[in-house]
Amino acid sequence: MKIRSMTGFASGQGRLGVHSWSWEMRSVNAKGLDLRLRVPDWLDGLEVHLRKVMGNTLARGNVSLGLRISRGEEAAGTLTLNKPLLASVLTALAEAEALAQSAGVDLSVTSGADLLSIRGVLETTAIEDDPAPLVAELKKEFESLVSEFVQMRETEGAALEQVLRNQLAEVSRLTQFAADSAEARKPLVAAALKANLAKVLENADGADANRVAQELAMLAVKSDVTEEIDRLAAHVAAAEDLLATGGAVGRKFDFLMQEFNREANTLCSKALNSDLTSVGLELKAVIDQMREQVQNIE
Repeated sequence: MKIRSMTGFASGQGRLGVHSWSWEMRSVNAKGLDLRLRVPDWLDGLEVHLRKVMGNTLARGNVSLGLRISRGEEAAGTLTLNKPLLASVLTALAEAEALAQSAGVDLSVTSGADLLSIRGVLETTAIEDDPAPLVAELKKEFESLVSEFVQMRETEGAALEQVLRNQLAEVSRLTQFAADSAEARKPLVAAALKANLAKVLENADGADANRVAQELAMLAVKSDVTEEIDRLAAHVAAAEDLLATGGAVGRKFDFLMQEFNREANTLCSKALNSDLTSVGLELKAVIDQMREQVQNIE
């Protein structure tokens, strides 16, 4: 499986009969999978299906999906003449004209437009749609939309993977440099401990030489960075394995970055010379950059 980014975008358009629609799907980083859908509620069963597909395909991210559907003018409906009402209007109109004539009043000529403008004479009959064919088509098209969306996340994931591999190579180089520096300082540390032991014994009458030697030995152990270097190397190997495995490894990478940072902090605290301190600080900087990149992995 490939490494995926949590950011992505896809859009699409379609048409079936009198209906046309447009999709828009986008996502940003999140700790888990948060699905936010805006789908017309008159499309029975569509939202449930879309959530299921997205839940089976995606592991993490704040994902928004919008579907807009419009209906063509030909679907607006047909005009129907309300004949009973029109007959009543004509009867009333004839009576009114007769009364007006008997009273010597001339009425203006009534046009057909006048009659049709009377409320209720013309009725609009809406076309009732069966949403089932439309829902079926939308479900089918959504597969292509999700495929495009995942492909974009994988493309961004490939770029993320390359960045992380370069950063891991730098961590590995710095770790080896730290190991070399720690090995080179061993004779100096041993000489310093011996000199300190001699000074303590010279200025501490009645001090237990064995006790003092034990304390100095403990200091030497505490300043040893071998374990931190070994763990850093092991973490690099673990991170490379995660990249090779692919898929939804973002959570594991989050945990691994904490371990990287812990070892780098300990290395800095144990450093007794400028070389190791400098390496520890460089390691912390690279690890912090890695952590920012890892936040984008699904």
